[in-house]
Amino acid sequence: MRIAYINPNATTRMTGGIVAEAQAALPGPRILGFTNHDGPAAIQGRADGEAAVPGLLALIPEARAQGAEAIVIACFDDTGLAEAQAMAGCPVLGIGQASYVMAQLLGLRFSVITSLAVSVPVIEENIRQQGFSGNCASVRASGLPVLTIDAGAPETLDRIAAEIMAARDEDGARCAVLGCAGMAPLKGALSARTGMSLIDGVTASAHLARAALSHAAPRA
Repeated sequence: MRIAYINPNATTRMTGGIVAEAQAALPGPRILGFTNHDGPAAIQGRADGEAAVPGLLALIPEARAQGAEAIVIACFDDTGLAEAQAMAGCPVLGIGQASYVMAQLLGLRFSVITSLAVSVPVIEENIRQQGFSGNCASVRASGLPVLTIDAGAPETLDRIAAEIMAARDEDGARCAVLGCAGMAPLKGALSARTGMSLIDGVTASAHLARAALSHAAPRA
């Protein structure tokens, strides 16, 4: 089984971290990583997402040629998800979508903790369009750029942890969804610090991609 993670941004370091987290979550299947070198360095808001879509879609045939049986769009904004699903010929998930599904399966009202405020409207729209509004307590911005989050400095952990606790205390969230692929490696430290149930989309998408493949019809 091969699952491809396509990073819509051009930062190869992030792709490596995403692949490592997905592979740790699923030791059996082979995780492939692809970086959109034609995209922006980070996806922060609608304009960045739109700029990333052509390069992202161009990587789908390459992923399929390398044997990918499922594809994950590794940006929490689910950049280009509908377009990718329409052309891939295999299961395609977004890490945002996978997080919301996992929260619903667990029966937990969730808050999303994301990067910058410019990303909040995109995420809120996705939650609404995908039918998860009734389970979402809030979408909160940490005020941290994506690449700052990916660097994982101690002050980054402090800021994200503070937003997680605020989501619990102010918004009534029972779990926090880590709304950036770069937060996935921070999950353990954040869980220990906050005591909250946390969902990261990289791990959630790995498990859901495997589940989807177990139910997919054989393709010619």
